[in-house]
Amino acid sequence: MSPYKLVFGKACHLPVELEHKAYWAIKRLNLDLDAAGEKRLLQLNELEEFRNQSYENAKLYKEKTKQWHDRKIHLRNFEVGQQALLFNSRLRLFPGKLKSRWSGPFKIAKIYPFGAVDLEDEKSGRTFKVNGQRIKHYLGGEVDRQQEAMPLHDG
Repeated sequence: MSPYKLVFGKACHLPVELEHKAYWAIKRLNLDLDAAGEKRLLQLNELEEFRNQSYENAKLYKEKTKQWHDRKIHLRNFEVGQQALLFNSRLRLFPGKLKSRWSGPFKIAKIYPFGAVDLEDEKSGRTFKVNGQRIKHYLGGEVDRQQEAMPLHDG
């Protein structure tokens, strides 16, 4: 397999003139055509083995990455009527070190298969659909969204 085929996925077709000149150059240098052909076949076989090894390594890497990602997913069971907090991933654009990235609480209106959840904002009555991985259970209490600093007291 040629490097061209590895990169572009198809064979490289040289014009007949170039093939003829290459053959003429080998003939002029008094090289053994059979030995050159065997050497080229050996190189192509080595290239094919290297490509297969790379494919296997990529496959193993993908499997390990999938296992790591699946380990990070937490299974959360939600029920309709529960309250939940929604993770705000866009907060990074406007950084506030101690500002909470969780907004809410929202009431769970509907649960779809495969993890989608309808949340209802109790203040405005608006309903929207989010990924179930972006919400977590709300355990109660008031959350102050405006406060960025937390005072520390010596005790």
